[in-house]
Amino acid sequence: MNENFQRLGFYPADILLPKAGVDMTKWAVVACDQFTSQPEYWQAVENTVGDAPSTLRLILPEARLHDPEVDRYIRQINAAMERYLRQGVFRTLENAMLYIERTQSDGKVRRGLIGMADLEQYDFTPGSGALIRATEGTVLSRIPPRVRVRRDAALELPHVMLLIDDPEKTVIEPLTAQSAAMEQVYDFDLQQGGGHLTGWKLTGPQMDAVAKAMTGLCTTEEMERKYGVKSMAPLLFAVGDGNHSLAAAKRCYEDLKRHTPESERASLPARYALVEVVNDHDDALEFEPIHRVLFGVEPERVLEAFRAFYPGACEGQGDGHTIAYTHEGRTGFLTVPEPQGQLAVGTLQNFLDAYLAEHGGEIDYVHGDEAADELGSRPGSIAFKLPVMGKEQLFRTIMADGVLPRKTFSMGNAQDKRYYVEARKIR
Repeated sequence: MNENFQRLGFYPADILLPKAGVDMTKWAVVACDQFTSQPEYWQAVENTVGDAPSTLRLILPEARLHDPEVDRYIRQINAAMERYLRQGVFRTLENAMLYIERTQSDGKVRRGLIGMADLEQYDFTPGSGALIRATEGTVLSRIPPRVRVRRDAALELPHVMLLIDDPEKTVIEPLTAQSAAMEQVYDFDLQQGGGHLTGWKLTGPQMDAVAKAMTGLCTTEEMERKYGVKSMAPLLFAVGDGNHSLAAAKRCYEDLKRHTPESERASLPARYALVEVVNDHDDALEFEPIHRVLFGVEPERVLEAFRAFYPGACEGQGDGHTIAYTHEGRTGFLTVPEPQGQLAVGTLQNFLDAYLAEHGGEIDYVHGDEAADELGSRPGSIAFKLPVMGKEQLFRTIMADGVLPRKTFSMGNAQDKRYYVEARKIR
C-alpha cells in the first residue's frame, strides 16, 4: 500500500481491464441507475452487445431492481463474473491509478482519476466528520437491494464519482500535459451516444505528485481559507454520484468486518471501493437538476394538494422557490414564497413524500427536461422540473448543513454518466 496516500482514504488499486481483442464499445455500458423508466434504452444496449463480453452481464440495471426475477438476475451476474475470471477475459494493472478523459455528448472533455477509496474513511451519516462524505440524504431502504447484488459478487465495477474541491486545479489537471509519459490503456467510442473515453496508467512519480496535491487540499489552513472553519474535521471527498452503491459497499464491509480480526481488516479487498475522482471545478462538469415524475396519480389533484400543503403557493413564476410541471395537455409553474428550506428540491420533496404516503402512486427521478416532459405527459402522470443548484455551493453546504436533500443534483446528462469499464476483485 502506497504510504503517501494513507492520510487520504484513497489509494492505487489492482485494476482489471479487458484483454486485447475485446470490443470496448460493447464492453462499456452506462451506470445502472440511468434510464430506469426507459426500457427501450436498455433493450438497445442489449441489441448492441449481443453475445460479446460486456459489463452489461456484470451489473444489474435499476430498471430490474424490483423485478420478481431479481434473484435470478443476481445469480446470473455472479456466474458471469466467475466465468469471465475463469476464461481470462481480464488483465490486471497492479497498484495502479488511471487518468481518464471523457469526451461528453456536448463535446467537452471531463477529466478523472481512478483509484480505490477506503470505506473506513467514508460515512453517509448527516453531519459526519469523515474524509469521504455523502452529499445527499441516504435512503436506507435503497441499500439492502444493492447489498444483495454485491454480497456474493467476485468483482465490483464502479459508477461512484467522488468530487474534490480544487479550485486551483492542483491534483488532476496537471496530468493532462503528462499523458505522453503514461501507458495508454484504452481509447474508444462509447455506445448509445455516450461520447468517447481514453485512459492512461500513471507512473510512480505521478502518483506521488497526486498524493502530495491531495494532502494539500485537506490541511487546516485550506479548510479555513475555503470554508472559514478552523476546528472542523477536514472534508476531502464528497460523493457526487453513486452514493447508495458506495453505502452498499460500506454495509457489506461492515458485515465482514465483524468477523475479521482488526489486524487483518486492512488487507480485506471488500474494505475498499473502486471510484473515479473528479474536480468539482472541472470546466466540463455541470450540475443538472434531477426531476421528479409521479405515476399512477391524478395530476390536477396533485397540484391541488401542493397548494394546500403550502397555503401561500401560487401558479406562475415569482419570488421564492419556483418549480415547473408538465402533465397531459398542460404545463405551468408553482411558486412557494418565503420557503423555509434553502433549496427548491427540499420544498418539493417534502410535499411529495407526504403526498405519496397518503395517496399512493409511484415516483421516479429523471435526468433531462425532455425525458421528464415526455414521461409527465403520459396519462396518469405528472413531472416536476427543478432548477439547477450551482456547483460552487456544494462543499460549503455540506460543511455547513451536513447533507443536501436526496437526488438534489446530477452531474451532467444521463448519457454523460460514468460508464462501467474498470473492475476490481472484492473477494
